[in-house]
Amino acid sequence: MRIIIDAQGGDNAPREIVHGAIQAAEAYGVDITLVGRGDEILEALREIGVDTLPAGVEIFNADDVVDMHDEATDVVHSHRNSSLVQGLKLLADGNGDAFISAGSTGALLTAATLLVRRIRGIRRAAFGPTMPTKTGQCIIIDSGANAECTPEFMLQFGCMGSFCARKILGIENPRVGLLNIGAEDTKGTPLQKESYALLKQASDNGIINFVGNVEARDVPLGAVDVVVCDGFSGNVLLKSIEGTALFMASQLKKMFGGSIGGKIGYLFCKKGVKDFKKLMDYREVGGTMLLGISKPVIKAHGSSDALAIRNAVRQAKQAVESGIVEEIRANISSMKVPKE
Repeated sequence: MRIIIDAQGGDNAPREIVHGAIQAAEAYGVDITLVGRGDEILEALREIGVDTLPAGVEIFNADDVVDMHDEATDVVHSHRNSSLVQGLKLLADGNGDAFISAGSTGALLTAATLLVRRIRGIRRAAFGPTMPTKTGQCIIIDSGANAECTPEFMLQFGCMGSFCARKILGIENPRVGLLNIGAEDTKGTPLQKESYALLKQASDNGIINFVGNVEARDVPLGAVDVVVCDGFSGNVLLKSIEGTALFMASQLKKMFGGSIGGKIGYLFCKKGVKDFKKLMDYREVGGTMLLGISKPVIKAHGSSDALAIRNAVRQAKQAVESGIVEEIRANISSMKVPKE
């Protein structure tokens, strides 16, 4: 298995990207293609004490870099020799099994759609990040790729999220919920009401296990395994949860560090605090898969360090081995809106 990595994408490129890739190649037994400026990649390797390329690791030179401020819709044409575009072309041409980038989210979405293309029948690709909950894990789909959606998009998000939860998270019968302002099926805008009807019909047909509407406060408590939402609402939900976790972490630090008693108390709670911190650390997840694209594409956090990239490679390997793309492709007919 070969994983293609955008070595120039992200705040800490190329050093941390290269470092994480080398760690992952050894830890997970995968081949790696580092796409970017060859001289900078070689310098990054020397900085981490690697004088020669390890077996299975190769460099594909691409001199251009996509900047966070570049217009996403024009990247494929204006930055043809960028590490992002060239890496996705390698994936599309069959020179790798998955692609990872910590670069621009919008550029990655647009370029992946144009170059690698969506699975035939999928109307929109969607980001489906995994977040920890009280009872396990939950997929939020969509979390930002599509600010405006139709009920058909929402139906497909629910199906793709359910397949992902089953194939990758190992949840046998994932509970799918629709993000809304109340549990009643009469709640929400026309989008939520129409999406509710389609998701329920899919559930009645045995395609997914739709359990109804879910409020934002119940998501971290583990009410569902998959949250279906438009990209605007999903991104707000995700960022709100992340912000709350950061606030709680800062309050814990203040509580334990404010007095001698607090410091003594920390000694007894040290393991629990560290476990909580690890649970909420995005680096432990690795990245977010772009569901609906014809080959696995992983968006890593823009601030990814070596640990995050290493885990993104693990995630990419898992996505390839799970057969999630094939699962979505095989079930396209069940994701269509019934004709009246």
